[in-house]
Amino acid sequence: MNSYMHYVHNLPAEENTGFFWTGNKKKSEKDYREQLESFNDLQRALHGYAGPEVYHYVLEHLDLEKNFKHIIFSTPYKSYVKNVDFSNVRAIINFKLINKIKKINEHFRSVNTLLPDAGIYIGRLETYWERKIRFCNYFGNRLGKIFWLVDFILSRIIPKLRPLNKLYPLLLWNKGHVISQAEILGRLVYNGFDIIDYKVMDGLLYFAAIKTKAPKKDPNPSYHPIITLNRVGKHGKMIKVYKLRTMHPYSEYLQDFVIKLNGYNKVGKPANDFRVARWGKVIRKLWIDEIPQILNVLKGDMKIVGIRPISRVRYNEFPEDLRIERIKYKPGCIPPYVALNMPDDKGNIEAERVYLRDKARHPYLTDIIYLCRAVYNIATNKIRSS
Repeated sequence: MNSYMHYVHNLPAEENTGFFWTGNKKKSEKDYREQLESFNDLQRALHGYAGPEVYHYVLEHLDLEKNFKHIIFSTPYKSYVKNVDFSNVRAIINFKLINKIKKINEHFRSVNTLLPDAGIYIGRLETYWERKIRFCNYFGNRLGKIFWLVDFILSRIIPKLRPLNKLYPLLLWNKGHVISQAEILGRLVYNGFDIIDYKVMDGLLYFAAIKTKAPKKDPNPSYHPIITLNRVGKHGKMIKVYKLRTMHPYSEYLQDFVIKLNGYNKVGKPANDFRVARWGKVIRKLWIDEIPQILNVLKGDMKIVGIRPISRVRYNEFPEDLRIERIKYKPGCIPPYVALNMPDDKGNIEAERVYLRDKARHPYLTDIIYLCRAVYNIATNKIRSS
């Protein structure tokens, strides 16, 4: 419980049971603790802090009347925890903005620890898109976009650039994190939750998640401009493929969720993929995101022309005979579908079959021919990066 109080209300860990300074006032941790005497108290508190629409959203995912004695409810100024049995917590409703929590992953991990399997967590935040709308509503459309652009550079770009990221907590922390929808959902999955639902209400994104597992131990989730992605390499060995990040941070943990939500598009990529940033779409069209794969070529993990490096999820969806054949070779920076101009889902699979047949007959000449065809298709705009 102390861990949860610490990461929700930003209490100094060494002072959790004593006093701490907030602004110019000295407060005790007990100032942040209250209790709900009845289900009606919980109803009134939820209505008071968020309104009827949010209250009904909570009801869709949680039986409040049945579980109110086993629910932790937190607001920006209080946590209703005094009568909660911490050995039998069924749900956590946190209405303190996630933006204002300094260490988001540590907060999600403390929630994960408190909840049992299938425990429900409901939270809220202002995404950077809702932030843009707020700026435009307040300053007007034109001036609001200018202020938002400056804010975007300070709050979204600087924190991800070394060593400039060290300036962010020193200069800009008081206004909180600026987070995308994809990043917050990805962080939830990274920390052991599955996404049940999310919805924008009153300028805030609300989410409902369910604990399904322990947090991941991956020490390097995507965050900085150049990222590594786990891809199937030669002999089925997983390799780290370098790319310029075009998705929001932590998006890699949402792949299964996005595929279940929308399926694949005609070129075999997840359809309606909200993980891809708007600027990322431009970078992809210009093929710029593929440039760091040269590092993989230098390391010997990949070659210039070859089968497409794909995730384990996508690999398992390929026909068995193609799975067996394709892991005999290193993946390539330029995949066969670019040379054969077969970018749709079924087409790029067939393009690999054709390439592998040609490769078996003429190992070296095939790569030269495919390279020339790919360069021609890109230069004449016959094919675009997805």
